[in-house]
Amino acid sequence: MLCEVAGHQRLNWQVWIMVFSIVVFGSIVNEGYVNRLDESEEHCIFNRNRNACNYGITVGVLAFLSCLLYLALDAYFPQISSVKDRKKAVLSDIGVSAFWAFLWFVGFCFLTNQWQASKEEDNPMNEGGDAARAAITFSFFSIFTWVSKAITAFLAYQRFRLGADSALFSQDYMDPSQDSGMPYAPYTNEEDATDAVGTYQQPPAADAFDTETQGYQTQNY
Repeated sequence: MLCEVAGHQRLNWQVWIMVFSIVVFGSIVNEGYVNRLDESEEHCIFNRNRNACNYGITVGVLAFLSCLLYLALDAYFPQISSVKDRKKAVLSDIGVSAFWAFLWFVGFCFLTNQWQASKEEDNPMNEGGDAARAAITFSFFSIFTWVSKAITAFLAYQRFRLGADSALFSQDYMDPSQDSGMPYAPYTNEEDATDAVGTYQQPPAADAFDTETQGYQTQNY
């Protein structure tokens, strides 16, 4: 959800999540409803259970939108200066990823059960069979993509706790090489300094009472 530690891995997982979500709800929307020859009303291909189709479409669309939301959060994440806000963002990514993995697991089990319970007389032409199998298969794959995304976010959180990446979670990070205010004087060689300055000699002291050296003359009034 959200850091430079595993940014490329997170991006890859989120792309796969979006693709799998599109396949699931797209398959159901396009070919998930069929009708018999003697009926005009279309029914869900999964055992004529409309709830199964609605569940697959709803979870797929919401998962796609959720992934877009966290992509935007990843782009905004470097601008978050508060350590607490960054921690909340990472923890929310872990929680949301685990929640969606659970929803996809339920969806996989639900769609598989209803597909196995479907009657041949309800779909004698076997229409939409490939779409139903594709929705079930990619629901299964979606479980692992969300779990992997949660693990990636958890590893980023562990690095935050251990302080392994201070540049990522610190509020006022400064590269030591860029710090020009170091209070250290430059090193100079003692012999070079002596040669440059020369040998110091104290000038002879002047006699304060010597009128000739000071140019004092007595004036007659």
